[in-house]
Amino acid sequence: MPSEPRTSDTADTDTDTAATDTAEHRRLAQANAGSPEWRDWGPYLAERAWGSVREDYSDDGDAWNFFPHDHARSRAYRWNEDGMAGFSDLGQNWCLSLAVWNGVDPILKERMFGLTGEEGNHGEDVKDYWWFTDGTPTHSFNSWRYHYPQVAFPYEDLLTTNKARGRHDAEYELVDTGVFDDSKYWVVTVDYAKGGPHDLLMTVTVENAGPETATIRVLPTLWFRNTWSWDSTKPRPSITVDGAGLKAESEATGELHLIGDHDPAPLFCDNETNAARLFGDATSPAFPKDGINDHVVHGAASVNPAQTGTKAALDYALTVESGATATIRVRLKAGSQAAGSDSAAGSDGAAGSDALPPTPFDTARFDEVVALRRAEADAYWAAVTPSDATPDEAQVLRQAMAGLLWSKQFYHYNVATWLTGDPAGPAPAGGRGGVRNGNWRHLDAHDVILMPDTWEYPWFAAWDLAFHCVTLAHIDPEFAKAQLILLLREWYMHPNGQLPAYEWNFSDVNPPTHAWAALQVFEIDGARDFDFLKRIFHKLLINFTWWTNNKESGDGGDLFSGGFMGLDNIAPLDRSALPASVGTIEQADSTAWMGNYALDLLQIALVLADHDDSYQDIATTFVEHFLAIALAANSSGMWDDDDAFFYDILHQADGRDVPLKVRSLVGLVPVVASLVYSDEQIDALPRFRERLDWVLANHPDYNQFVHVSEEASERTTLLALVPPDRLIRMLSHVFDETGMLSGHGIRGISAWHRDHPFVVDVAGTSASVDYEPAESTTALFGGNSNWRGPIWFPLNVLLINGLRANDLHETTGKTVEFPVGTGTQLSLADAADELSSRLISLFVPDASGRRPSDARYALLSADPRWKPYLFFYEYFDGDTGQGLGASHQTGWTAAVAHLILKRGPRPAAG
Repeated sequence: MPSEPRTSDTADTDTDTAATDTAEHRRLAQANAGSPEWRDWGPYLAERAWGSVREDYSDDGDAWNFFPHDHARSRAYRWNEDGMAGFSDLGQNWCLSLAVWNGVDPILKERMFGLTGEEGNHGEDVKDYWWFTDGTPTHSFNSWRYHYPQVAFPYEDLLTTNKARGRHDAEYELVDTGVFDDSKYWVVTVDYAKGGPHDLLMTVTVENAGPETATIRVLPTLWFRNTWSWDSTKPRPSITVDGAGLKAESEATGELHLIGDHDPAPLFCDNETNAARLFGDATSPAFPKDGINDHVVHGAASVNPAQTGTKAALDYALTVESGATATIRVRLKAGSQAAGSDSAAGSDGAAGSDALPPTPFDTARFDEVVALRRAEADAYWAAVTPSDATPDEAQVLRQAMAGLLWSKQFYHYNVATWLTGDPAGPAPAGGRGGVRNGNWRHLDAHDVILMPDTWEYPWFAAWDLAFHCVTLAHIDPEFAKAQLILLLREWYMHPNGQLPAYEWNFSDVNPPTHAWAALQVFEIDGARDFDFLKRIFHKLLINFTWWTNNKESGDGGDLFSGGFMGLDNIAPLDRSALPASVGTIEQADSTAWMGNYALDLLQIALVLADHDDSYQDIATTFVEHFLAIALAANSSGMWDDDDAFFYDILHQADGRDVPLKVRSLVGLVPVVASLVYSDEQIDALPRFRERLDWVLANHPDYNQFVHVSEEASERTTLLALVPPDRLIRMLSHVFDETGMLSGHGIRGISAWHRDHPFVVDVAGTSASVDYEPAESTTALFGGNSNWRGPIWFPLNVLLINGLRANDLHETTGKTVEFPVGTGTQLSLADAADELSSRLISLFVPDASGRRPSDARYALLSADPRWKPYLFFYEYFDGDTGQGLGASHQTGWTAAVAHLILKRGPRPAAG
């Protein structure tokens, strides 16, 4: 298995990322060619490693309490590091990030603070305000912003107040504490600009938003990830003083130099655990990980006077008048001082002979390069943004993509080592394989991966990643393709074909969206990388087989039961843990997901068969799979003809069948399963056509899912799990604003259930579902997400995709009333565009000037220091559009950029 991070494991292509030629496009082409390696350094540092499964060595799986926030400043991480506004190399051998101190906090601000799953009244929840404001695919320019209180950060108030609140109460946020009253806070911005692939310019600007002169300590911090404490054979790196800056050396990275302007004071300690503080261990190192913290905050003699260590900071004390700003500049460069390796000159940062600047710091040249990279970023995003996008939409697109690019994080997890322990480390508690992931010993992650959320979900999730890749493909298709293939490689995919779901339980089941994402990425990239499509198709065949062997219902009737399927609490019963004494559930969504999976693999096979005749035979396999699944879904009782909706079916242990009549996204997944192909395409595949004709002739029930257009000039065929007449009836629920349609997208559950909750009695216990538009009122799946009413981007995006696919076909070229009750008739494509516009509107100021997603607080939506900066929440209130859950979910909420880029043409104004 490769020992280096794997981030570009795709077939070589000679494609450009876009027809537009900007400096960033040229750099990206260089990166895709492998020289120079512009992706080597990037924002790959997580914002939370504490409380993660990887750092949990307990015997009960209580990750939050085994490694809490209070330990993070003092305890070395085993697997990966965290920090604020951080960069690292691909293997996270070194890390560079920011620390600040307002002079009154009890600890240095080195990482974002948040509540654990037990402490928050709606699960884990970050309690800081920061934004990813800009980025480019090669990370030639990245920008980050943080609002840091000048008064003491209310750690204890946030803990105690939130813990005292119930699940029906709103969360107690940092703004509620009053720390931003009178504008007593610092606006901290960090800009990274690359002078070359291994030449990083870091600008930190602090603005005093408060009414009085104030002082802030700013500490750019460089350290090595601890690899030596776990294996005594690993060489120990070092950081030392070198002239006006720092020299860092390791076997993995060679020589690095960090230099700052204004002659900061260098501080040194070691990235090792303060065992004396945490565990009362007298063998604690002399200058442990929290040495810089203790020195700055308490004046302790806890930094190494010999000025050497494995963690070091440049300490700046900045006194700034009210309304004024102060700026510091730091440069990190690979190679020796004597001969530079990357030039800070030129629009492409091409190689040159530029060496580290001598003292005094070359401020003018530094600022010139940063300004150039910022201008190049502006030019790049101007080229990417659709010409008809409004300024507000352009801002949404750019910040959503910036968040996605900042969500690249180094993720390290060798499950076998984690279960058995390290050579130089203590043996883990016995029986840990029974806690989680004991069946995934082969999994060995050492990669940069697009994460769902940089703080709340700093670990990959299989179906989330599929959506991340679709959006990223618009700006970096090669990286998107590599990410999709990554989870299908041998060191991730289980030998039986299952994809790992997420680190809390790799064996859980997420919707199978990789094939859909592969097609989307292929098409966004110009439908020309057939090698990529072949590679991923062959791996997906293994995963599809796992699904059919493991998740098909026991009677083999082409119905499926996958468990929670990524929709957490959407059902009245926990679909992941239903006791056998209760019965089994045949799931409308699982069955439809498999129908859609079969269609996606069919479409891939048809594309490949056009270039390789051998794929005709496998194409027939998937069309037959689809037709069998479609028939089962429509004839098994899942379809309720009176309600015109699909429902799960509970087969109780006593033999009774109970339809779980909840109008939810579960019943809408069947709409996604549709595919249109042309006669011209199929005529070129005679074996496929011959077999399909035979199947339809011998299974007449299948014909209801195959619809041939009447257009003689360009005949097309629609394969759809939901027949056109049923689809139109279903959409009367979907497009009803008293039902599933909100002003900002499709709700998770129909608002009809607000006054009509669904109740079912199971084994003497009553279970129910009603419409809950905001946070969850139950603890199911941790209580930190809610699918019982709010708006979620992934299913909305898939529904839009399904509507457009159906509209391509003449048979469904009917209009639907949108919204129901208005008399307005729209085509399915126009309805899809309207849904897209409603989702985009979450982030665009309305008539009152407020963004619906940030309307709760006037400070966020009206104050000029806050208003331009967007949070991309995990989900949104089904009534108001207020953002909820994780606040940096870029992540799949970055799909708003995909919607802006894919939206159909709009009529001209006037």
